[in-house]
Amino acid sequence: MNNSFDSNEDANNNHRHEAESDFNLNDAYTNGRRAFAELGRYLEEDGWYPQQLDERTVYRMSYKGRSASFFCYAQVRVDAEQLICYAASPVQIAEDMRSAAVEYLTRANWGLYIGNFEMDYSDGEVRFKSSIDFEGESLTSNLIRNTIYPAAQLMDRYLPGLMKVAFGNVEPRAAIEEVEGD
Repeated sequence: MNNSFDSNEDANNNHRHEAESDFNLNDAYTNGRRAFAELGRYLEEDGWYPQQLDERTVYRMSYKGRSASFFCYAQVRVDAEQLICYAASPVQIAEDMRSAAVEYLTRANWGLYIGNFEMDYSDGEVRFKSSIDFEGESLTSNLIRNTIYPAAQLMDRYLPGLMKVAFGNVEPRAAIEEVEGD
């Protein structure tokens, strides 16, 4: 998995990561830093057992759902005051099955109110993303919960159908009908 969710921030803000370790109340990024601290507290208290990735403002956690176990990522974009949560599929889609997977994911996205599925066509990585912009507001436990749980729960719900499309030669429409018929 390429964890590309934070590569744009890294590419554009390499200098910012050094500064993030120095918490200064007069700093322009104070609210974002507080949000990252609150995210860590919430994840610990809620039993996620988060692991911070290097010095970045990203946590990785395991999620055991009904259909599979997979990793989730929670990232605070300190400068933009945004929380982005991803649930990553435990398998990548083979190149010859990516078109069918994209059809399945597009059908799954239709009608979703919070978040969306996305696939990296270059390597077949699939993830569900939900996010919130908390600019000028405190990031609360309720906002974190309402951002992270939809990502994990919707990946868990739709993953069996994705696996049937990618590995069982089930047509995307039939797989969606089965998943959404539950």
